[in-house]
Amino acid sequence: MDLTVLGGIFAGLFFLLISIFVGNFPFYIYWSVISIFITICGSFSALTVSMPWDVTRNIGKVFRIALMNQKLNIDSLIPMLVSFSEKSRREGLLSLEDDIENIDDLFLKTGLQLVVDGTDPDVIKTILYHEMDQIDTRHSRGILFFQQWGKQAPAWGMIGTLYGLVGMLQSLGDPASIGVGMAAALITTFYGAIMANLIFIPISVKLEDRHTSEMLIKDIILEGILSIQTGDNPRIVEQKLLAFLDPKLRDKVRQTD
Repeated sequence: MDLTVLGGIFAGLFFLLISIFVGNFPFYIYWSVISIFITICGSFSALTVSMPWDVTRNIGKVFRIALMNQKLNIDSLIPMLVSFSEKSRREGLLSLEDDIENIDDLFLKTGLQLVVDGTDPDVIKTILYHEMDQIDTRHSRGILFFQQWGKQAPAWGMIGTLYGLVGMLQSLGDPASIGVGMAAALITTFYGAIMANLIFIPISVKLEDRHTSEMLIKDIILEGILSIQTGDNPRIVEQKLLAFLDPKLRDKVRQTD
């Protein structure tokens, strides 16, 4: 689990509470059940209108992706592909069949199985690129969901503010209630801004980073599979795959090789 996601959210809330405490403001003036109801439920309801239901109902799974680290990291992936290259050159492509059973990554498993089955390279490219396109589409919809929620939350905060202002204007005859009414009206915008800038927008950025990392892994796997099929020298395979990485990360991968 990537603790920076929850840690960052809780840290933001903690520093916000500290700021309230240092400012000598009573905590209760920042609490409004109605404002929470309007901001969270209202913005989520708007999302169910704009987003497909299959995305909305699976948003919990998308959030877990933001919390979790990659299952298959590059440190172990490249040495694995190089070892498959060495084995296939030494014993033949069919020798990889036993290794396929021990692979958890479905994309890698599918690609190697196609190689062992003697599938044409162009067909392998077509199949795996289609798979990558599907992954890209699925990830993009999850990212878009949180991006849109980041836009909807402040908008519904403003709706809650307008709702509060209407009630405040009804009490203009009582000057003492105007300040209280204004505070109640603005608290909804306060909630919307916190939700958008501390939770939803940062999560969408984290998901984009997760997507970029996963697509990099898929590109490395695809290049490795095609190199194995063509029988490239393992040293050449390693150089091809390391070319995808930042120079500092290349040295780290070489040390684990």
